[in-house]
Amino acid sequence: MIHFGTGGWRAVIGDEFTRQNIQLLVKALSMKMKAEGVQEEGIVIGYDRRFLSKEAVKWACEVFAAEKIHCWFINRSSPTPLVMYYVEKHKLHYGMMVTASHNPAIYNGIKVFTYGGRDADEEQTQEIEAYARRAEAQGTISWIEYEKAKAEGFVTEFNPLNEYLDNIIANINMQAIRERGLHVVLDPMYGVSQTSLKTILSTARCEIDLIHEAHDTLFGRRMPAPSRESLTELCTYVKEMECDLGIATDGDADRLGVVDDRGRYLHANDILVLLYYYLLKYRGWHGAAVRNVATTHMLDRMAEAYGEKCYEVPVGFKYISARMQETGAIIGGESSGGLTVRGHINGKDGIYAAMLLIEMIAISQKKLSEIMDEIEREYGKIYMEERSYHFTAERKEELKRMLFEDKLLPEFGVPIAKVSYLDGCKVYFQNGGWVIARFSGTEPLLRIFCEMDDDRDAEEMCGRFEMMLGL
Repeated sequence: MIHFGTGGWRAVIGDEFTRQNIQLLVKALSMKMKAEGVQEEGIVIGYDRRFLSKEAVKWACEVFAAEKIHCWFINRSSPTPLVMYYVEKHKLHYGMMVTASHNPAIYNGIKVFTYGGRDADEEQTQEIEAYARRAEAQGTISWIEYEKAKAEGFVTEFNPLNEYLDNIIANINMQAIRERGLHVVLDPMYGVSQTSLKTILSTARCEIDLIHEAHDTLFGRRMPAPSRESLTELCTYVKEMECDLGIATDGDADRLGVVDDRGRYLHANDILVLLYYYLLKYRGWHGAAVRNVATTHMLDRMAEAYGEKCYEVPVGFKYISARMQETGAIIGGESSGGLTVRGHINGKDGIYAAMLLIEMIAISQKKLSEIMDEIEREYGKIYMEERSYHFTAERKEELKRMLFEDKLLPEFGVPIAKVSYLDGCKVYFQNGGWVIARFSGTEPLLRIFCEMDDDRDAEEMCGRFEMMLGL
């Protein structure tokens, strides 16, 4: 029942996300830690605001205690990047975060981090799954009641948030932000970023407004993902209150959403392009970019203009952080809203990305909309169309056969340069555009993305794929 996707193990609460399966996963991770001889250093565990998240951490601690593995339990809801930072900073081999990130409220899950504060890669997660099968075959899993485990010294409750925030503050030009006097509205989307962002922005003397800051395990009956559809209220607020920008983060604060000074939603691709532009032009950095197969090729244009390279990897941030380490790239990100910058943690961090964006506004002395206009004048504009489709188990097998065995393609009416099956089926057109169909690694969805110089062309290419697949 334990299967890791692109962003950890996620499952529907009460269906597969159960106490039994959580304990099974923890038993498997304990076996892996012992096999590697790293059990003595313990493990750090955090949780977000989802239903059963805190209880799940306690269930995990109970099994780790029975395995005589010490748990450093962050005893209040926290951002996922905090756990990643702590694993890296304190040279731990493992960390855990109870979260389903941006998934619907009926989901919860667990992310596992490895040495260096990285997302566990495919090899690591496959080993955990294999240990889980062994643990299940062995039968009963031992555990020690939480309060007893704490009394016996197997659990230490603590809060390293200040250490994480101080690290971000040290790497951001806070003085420049203070001098700009920005008015920022924050939308934590009922998640965990409120304290972190409010603390940093207050230190930078920004005027701060908050919306959707309450603890709501249903996330206001919306997806806790900073998408165009979910940020309509933030767009309205920025425009009506004449704010400099709006900042939103997903449920566990590793993804970022942005609304500019005109009240316009900026796609995650725009944010990634903005920050790469800022690092190259204003900070004077040199280096490549890394993106996944479903992320804008505007990064490629920008990299080429500066004599740099843009690397393409499969979906999953573990691939981005690994390629960044290999190449020394200065930025890596995804069209779903996650990104990281060289010198920070080896994973997504919506809080750090937000502060870097605010630094960009302060240093450039321009409005966010003006910087976007500047980029479009230099590099042109690309339009992306995104579509998602639910399917049954039977339909999934049929779609997989059509795409990856029969390798069927629609008649696009545009010359094709090449086709890649690195992750899904991606068609590259000779005019520089592209379209991809791939299965989500976190939800039962087939996604189609297309990027073209004209929005109608992007819609048409998606439509042709849709028609061929019978969606």
